[in-house]
Amino acid sequence: MPDDEVAVAIDDVAVNPGSLVGGGGGSSTTSVEVITPALAGAGYRGGARREPSPYSALLAADASKPRRERVSTDTGSHVAIVDASGEPSLPADVPETADSLTADRLIDLNRTTRPAPQGGLNRFIYEASLHLVNLGDSAKVQAHKAMSQRIQKRFEGGARFVPVLTRKGGVGKTTITALLGMALADARDDRIIAIDANPDRGTLAERVDRQTRETVRGVVAKASSIGGYTDFSRFVSRDETRLDILASDTDPTLSEAFDDNDYNVVAGLAARYYSIVLTDCGTGIVHSVMRATLQRADSIVIVSGGSVDEARLASETLTWLEANGYGELVRNAVVAINLATQGTHLVKVDEIEAHFQSRVREIVRIPYDPQLAAGSVVNWHELRPITQHAARELAALVVEGMPAEREH
Repeated sequence: MPDDEVAVAIDDVAVNPGSLVGGGGGSSTTSVEVITPALAGAGYRGGARREPSPYSALLAADASKPRRERVSTDTGSHVAIVDASGEPSLPADVPETADSLTADRLIDLNRTTRPAPQGGLNRFIYEASLHLVNLGDSAKVQAHKAMSQRIQKRFEGGARFVPVLTRKGGVGKTTITALLGMALADARDDRIIAIDANPDRGTLAERVDRQTRETVRGVVAKASSIGGYTDFSRFVSRDETRLDILASDTDPTLSEAFDDNDYNVVAGLAARYYSIVLTDCGTGIVHSVMRATLQRADSIVIVSGGSVDEARLASETLTWLEANGYGELVRNAVVAINLATQGTHLVKVDEIEAHFQSRVREIVRIPYDPQLAAGSVVNWHELRPITQHAARELAALVVEGMPAEREH
């Protein structure tokens, strides 16, 4: 052996591998420092040839495993990682996804990294103290963020379809469709579209500032030339929340010709470019477009007014759906009670709500709002806070009723 290698060789130093395990005091490992006389005080930096430790393979294999599953060197048992509440995390055989690496998990909040509070007294204190006192968001802001997280549920496996329907006209179905779409678009970062499939001259496009005169008829006629979202976007109008609206035909003689085949063409294209597709249905529940809409539906919204006949007709809509094989949609439905209709102040709304609670999953009351009552363009940020909150609650409930992954 060359002299330089003899100087650093440790072949003559006996190491008992058994001493590396069960070092006493409850510890599972023991560090052993080996110093040869040739190295003591020599300040040698490396370059020497060392024999691998008998435990190198074991340690390397253990280190390659996820943190939630490690094999203890003294017992061979599996160790489960628990969260801050003491509850076990994911099972050992389920790998974590990239979505699990959230800021809440990875960032240790302190005065420097904690986000500035939004609005109200807490924000004033934060600014007045030159950012030294950070009380965090108020309860109101926290509740708003929590609802936004509910609305922002992610979907896999294609677009989700949500028809908005009822058997009676004049109950605010188009208004509810616009409100729902705006609440979704305002909170989510993907694309939302509302399609006016009313064969009797729908007015959904009149709820936003129209940027085009194109309608569903134009989409059907030019479907073969639509090769991407840019092409499709020429047919829609977009409002301040980024909600896209596709208008129905304004000519009644043409709109009657809009059938299930035409709707399927429009819906198929919309499914390519949007995550959620709302459909403002007409009152003709036996119309072919209605059947095509329900066949694609992942969830439905039934709109009821606050009068006796409006509530009764909404309930009859549920009965018709059940009788025609859509019982699962009924059980998962959300009923929106529009309190802006005539007669609302004369009836017991609690009794209407109690009736629908026995038939559907959720009920939401949409309060009266002067801007909605005008029947014109709806500006989301000018709505009363209570109206925005009701629309966001409706959006959250609709989203929660749809599976994150589509079953095949």
